[in-house]
Amino acid sequence: MILSGFFEENAKAALAFSGGVDSAYLLYAAKAAGADVRAYYVKSAFQPQFELEDAKRLCGKLDAGLTILKADVLAEQAIRENPANRCYHCKKLIFKTIAIAAAADGYELLLDGTNASDEEGDRPGMRALRELSVRSPLRECGLTKGEIRRLSEAAGLFTWEKPAYACLATRIPAGEEITAEKLRCTEAAEDFLFSLGFTDFRVRCFGGAARLQFPDALIARAVEKREEIVKELKQYYPAVLLDMEARI
Repeated sequence: MILSGFFEENAKAALAFSGGVDSAYLLYAAKAAGADVRAYYVKSAFQPQFELEDAKRLCGKLDAGLTILKADVLAEQAIRENPANRCYHCKKLIFKTIAIAAAADGYELLLDGTNASDEEGDRPGMRALRELSVRSPLRECGLTKGEIRRLSEAAGLFTWEKPAYACLATRIPAGEEITAEKLRCTEAAEDFLFSLGFTDFRVRCFGGAARLQFPDALIARAVEKREEIVKELKQYYPAVLLDMEARI
């Protein structure tokens, strides 16, 4: 099946929208096919502000409807305590939040941007999607991440080269409680590194310190910027560490 065919068969749906590469292209394809697909963005403490701004910008360019919802992820003990299956509980909360709002708007079918490159295995988040009957058109149509980027560039979407970005909760080791303060420090530290022109990096919590992970091509530049980085990040962490193993 091709995406246009999917939307011919499923002409009305709600889309869990993150403003990332995959959901952006899926929304574009739905609009191109003439489908009635509305985007729903769930803002929580796990999403940095720039993701919401990207979602608004993309929907504005596509003239697509966007509903912004809120979810208090830290109010849920099963999420806050950060167990190995945290993503399962978080996905359940996010998609239930969308489902309730979408149903009130007259949308019964829920879609997400999982693509054919995403390994399913026993990933907790994937299990949540199956349980809630969420459809993943990109995956069903066999579109890989590389193909989606290529098609997005051809469509003129600014998201085509956007780096993959996992939620802020992934910076905190499993089993360590997630707090609003830890998330605030992570977001502030990563925003600063973005401002220096770094991309595709992570600032991870490591025994209270900031553990910086960069792609191989950016490690030397991080060393050059060492004093500037340490000075800024010491506002949020007692120590700043550079991981010498390249982020893959």
